[in-house]
Amino acid sequence: MSRESTRKRRRSNQPPPDENFLAPIGINHTQQRILLIVGVVVAVLASSVGFTAAVASLGRDVTADQTGAALGLGKPRPEVYRAWTSPKLFAPIADRQADAEPLTAKEIFGAKTVKNGKITLRLLDSQLDADCAAAVWGQGLIGELSKAGCTQAVRGVFLSSDRRYVAHYTMFNLGTAQAADSLVNALNVQYRGNWTQALPNPRAVFPVDGYSEGSGHAMGHYAGLVWLARVNGGEPARNDDFVALSLAVRSVEKALYRRVVAASGAGAAEEQ
Repeated sequence: MSRESTRKRRRSNQPPPDENFLAPIGINHTQQRILLIVGVVVAVLASSVGFTAAVASLGRDVTADQTGAALGLGKPRPEVYRAWTSPKLFAPIADRQADAEPLTAKEIFGAKTVKNGKITLRLLDSQLDADCAAAVWGQGLIGELSKAGCTQAVRGVFLSSDRRYVAHYTMFNLGTAQAADSLVNALNVQYRGNWTQALPNPRAVFPVDGYSEGSGHAMGHYAGLVWLARVNGGEPARNDDFVALSLAVRSVEKALYRRVVAASGAGAAEEQ
């Protein structure tokens, strides 16, 4: 028999190096196998706990916007969004201290219809909330409203006279024009996971998977969110004038022009 064969026989007859390593302290072969099984189970459980902790840590690292997006699954939101900061025209009402009178739903949505060109929108419902968070969804937007000192949210929902379009308008009463600018600009990034809650109405529903457009407009210490869609959720065709639709629903902002005049007059009277 060759030396190589002899070596192989010796190696095959030798027990695994750690098979009886606990024998010197009085633990027999059977007991060692039980301990081995228990060790494997403990290792599996430990790795499972570690995996769960890792998943939990991933959740802690998720940003507010991502959380808002996750919570917003199944909620309608705009496909596109544009923001406009406050024009100089609204400087007299750049601060709520100069325009302290609270908004009313009738002041903003007193007209039963609003028009622009061939577009006529009929008001279906309106609502004023003292809790601004009740008018929106998404932690990012809720946080922005709190930071902006929001005291009121006024919403109105419209249906076009030809029943082809739905429009929704939300106005927020904020602390300053700077806060309003910050809010509408923040939605440039946040709008897919944070948006306004549409007033529920069976005749004017924003399709979850349909196309819609949104825009944010700062006007002094106010911010308005416009939301437009076709009733069938389809993308705009050549004969769909969303610009005219936006101008029609923004007719409700005329109330703020009256506030600008009132604030300017008050200022002039004080100077005299």
